[in-house]
Amino acid sequence: MKLLSVNVGRPRPNPWKNLGTTGIDKRPVEGPVAVRDPGPKGTGAVGLAGDRVYDVKHHGGSHQAVYAYAREDLDMWEGELGRPLPNGAFGENLTTSGVDVNAALIGERWRVGPDVILEVSCPRIPCGTFQGWLETEGWIKRFTGAVLPGPYLRVIEPGEIRGGDPVEVVHRPDHDVTVALTFRALTREPDLLPRLLVADALPEEDMESVRRRVTGG
Repeated sequence: MKLLSVNVGRPRPNPWKNLGTTGIDKRPVEGPVAVRDPGPKGTGAVGLAGDRVYDVKHHGGSHQAVYAYAREDLDMWEGELGRPLPNGAFGENLTTSGVDVNAALIGERWRVGPDVILEVSCPRIPCGTFQGWLETEGWIKRFTGAVLPGPYLRVIEPGEIRGGDPVEVVHRPDHDVTVALTFRALTREPDLLPRLLVADALPEEDMESVRRRVTGG
């Protein structure tokens, strides 16, 4: 398992939301990139030095510090969409190889390179900017149906990472709540929501929403 590339965003106009700018245009960078906990959501800060988000209400902060997507899943989408998808094309910070990112457990921890520890936090939920960026009508529905969302991760131990670094799973929690299961529960299969209650590494705002939906409160 390894990190193929570290991808940092370039600000560009965002005509797909009521925002002036988006950071979804992520490109691989050479050399080491500093990784740190960005702190609470609302500032635009994310986990990689040189990157940021602009929809500060819905993105960024400690629980969405880093977004990972598998090269294998990008390859599948290349076949589906009939066009090349370079590393970073889905707005991911980390493009991985050999890591089943959607089978990762909520709360699972990865060591990336010699120093950095990341913890799987929650799945990516597709938005209008993502659909507009890919210029694919009905993309949100299509992406949701494939159940290949990729995970957001929080930074447990900071450091530096670079393309080519090994990825090692160093902790797996004692439950069966995967990124894919969480995505299904939060989107199209609410009957699965009670299963998420054991995944205490879910962001608190997500867990509060799950509790309300399960109890009807």
